[in-house]
Amino acid sequence: MEPISLVMVDVLVNGHREQHQVQARQSLADFLRDQLGLLGTHIGCEHGVCGACTVLIDGEPVRSCLSLAASVSGHEVVTIEGLKDLPWGQRLQKAFLEHHALQCGFCTPGILTTMTYFATRHPKATEADFRDALSGNLCRCTGYQSIVTAVVSAVSSEHNDA
Repeated sequence: MEPISLVMVDVLVNGHREQHQVQARQSLADFLRDQLGLLGTHIGCEHGVCGACTVLIDGEPVRSCLSLAASVSGHEVVTIEGLKDLPWGQRLQKAFLEHHALQCGFCTPGILTTMTYFATRHPKATEADFRDALSGNLCRCTGYQSIVTAVVSAVSSEHNDA
């Protein structure tokens, strides 16, 4: 039997520095859930297709089921739990509640993370742009209309506040 290879991970997760030994082949999703107790990162397909496990690494959306925990050493990771500290994360979470943009909630962390990234970089995006940006996130409950309505509402309220 081959010995388990361990590596040290030194990463900033939701503003907190974390240092842990991990198995060299451990996924980032498993590290976040099992070692850090961040259960908001959902594991769905484990093939990068559903988007439920999406987190931000250095501000970019990444499928944590396809990423190795060892690969984030020296980087910053933001999970659904950390979106509350980001202006767009707060605005979108509020809009999702107001527009009933979730049902079972399984896809919600990945969708909110993806939309936080997209709205931050494209604050003047159209409804069609947001629908396109959502194409990598699967939701089996809402049919997407309430999700898109919530995102458009959050963007509209940002423009009205400015």
